[in-house]
Amino acid sequence: MLNKVFRRSTQARLCTGTHWRHLCRAARGGDGGRRFEQLKGAAPELVKRREPGSPEDVGLERYEMKYIIHPSQVHGIREFIKPFTVADPNAGVDPPEYDVVTLQLDSPDLALFKAKEYDAINRFKLRIRTYVSDEPGPVFLEIKRKIKGVVVKSRARIPMDAWHNAILAKPGEPLNFRSDEEDANYLQFLRLVHEIGTRPTVRIRYTRESYLGLNDRYARLTIDRNLAYQPTTSWDFDDLSGNWWAMDSTMAMNRPFSGVILELKTFQDAPLWMIDLTERFNLERVGFCKYFTAMRLDSLFRGELYSDASDDCNYG
Repeated sequence: MLNKVFRRSTQARLCTGTHWRHLCRAARGGDGGRRFEQLKGAAPELVKRREPGSPEDVGLERYEMKYIIHPSQVHGIREFIKPFTVADPNAGVDPPEYDVVTLQLDSPDLALFKAKEYDAINRFKLRIRTYVSDEPGPVFLEIKRKIKGVVVKSRARIPMDAWHNAILAKPGEPLNFRSDEEDANYLQFLRLVHEIGTRPTVRIRYTRESYLGLNDRYARLTIDRNLAYQPTTSWDFDDLSGNWWAMDSTMAMNRPFSGVILELKTFQDAPLWMIDLTERFNLERVGFCKYFTAMRLDSLFRGELYSDASDDCNYG
């Protein structure tokens, strides 16, 4: 009974009017054995859910809640979540963090950016991501969909030494993926790249502090700081030099302070500790999108106009 009372009384704070319980649906890229040509024009299907942490955890559907918080709140949040979380095993220690670089793809007319700008009910992003460390990490080809409030992510892993854009432009010999599902994700990514005619638009870089729920089937808390972007037409990750522009300014975040992004991610029902966290720190959910923010800032810096729809897109 207490569990239900907590959920009903704080659901609005977590989801700002969106019901927490939804039937989670996802899009999967078809049979892994199909050739790329056979997938062109095919409608997306459902992706099977994998248990987080399994070797085949390449398709995931979840809810994501984002909050812009003051840096002074981070220490208190770390202390609050200690009994309920463990450090992400893929991160460093004290705090558990790693650097992320994401290459965002879009069509020549920025169709994916505009879908976010006008708040399309069903939309997606295409991105290529890597995690920066002393040893070159793999590259992940990712499709991140948002379907009526549910976030659906599928990915395919490619070793860094095998990565080059010809893998997308002219796919040749099949890559050795860890599962049929990952192979299907790769083919679906290829199909969308070719159908939309995507190319690199911007790199986004940030430091992510990451924790996993200790006793939850899937619960994750991340804190992103040092957000920056770099316009680019390059597909490569080996040269990240050049000018990077801050994305955590007061103007970018529409706040009187330079903030950090707290994100809560979970399946269906939120754990009680997440609900208590939002109440304890009086957190209010926002819709901050890194890709949209980078593109909007860049248009402002170039002196270009942007639509009225974009003015409040990040903050509601």
